[in-house]
Amino acid sequence: MKRIIDLVFSSIGLIILLPFFIILGLMIVMDSRGGVFYKQVRVGRAGKDFKLFKFRSMRVNADKGSLITVGGRDSRITRMGYFIRKYKLDELPQLLNVFLGHMSLVGPRPEVRRYVDMYSEEQLKVLFVKPGITDYASIEYSNENEILGKAIDPEKVYVTEIMPAKLKLNLKYIDEQGMMTDFKIILKTIKKIVSH
Repeated sequence: MKRIIDLVFSSIGLIILLPFFIILGLMIVMDSRGGVFYKQVRVGRAGKDFKLFKFRSMRVNADKGSLITVGGRDSRITRMGYFIRKYKLDELPQLLNVFLGHMSLVGPRPEVRRYVDMYSEEQLKVLFVKPGITDYASIEYSNENEILGKAIDPEKVYVTEIMPAKLKLNLKYIDEQGMMTDFKIILKTIKKIVSH
């Protein structure tokens, strides 16, 4: 049932948002050198890698260094990138990941392999379900880049504080998962975006 809902809503979303995607894409390529989309390998259900789609918000090859972005003082982020990140517009192409079956609308946010390799046996349970565009952790840590921007050692803060807290929320989602939980998370996500 969840797959049917994901397929229906991702299809509708992609069709409705297509004109907006084109306008946003033009603004991205006019703002800085590089393509419209950014593809990054993430870890999905059962530990399988997949390519996650985002609108490009950073300069070309900016991810060759740190995987952590630190809000307002990260010079790798483009002018347009700051705007689309603020309103989470860079995440919209993940509707394509949902349509293709890599992701669900709601589920634990997929992580890069480097950090998944640090998970404990308990934390690895987040890979039992399909990753999603939004979840409890996305709502709770919507200001993650700002938190990291204030940290002396962003990487350490992410690994020792933020990542474990997010994984705890991911496990909470797995315990509570169901259509009503998903609906509640989607409403909370919309409210969070609008409040920005």
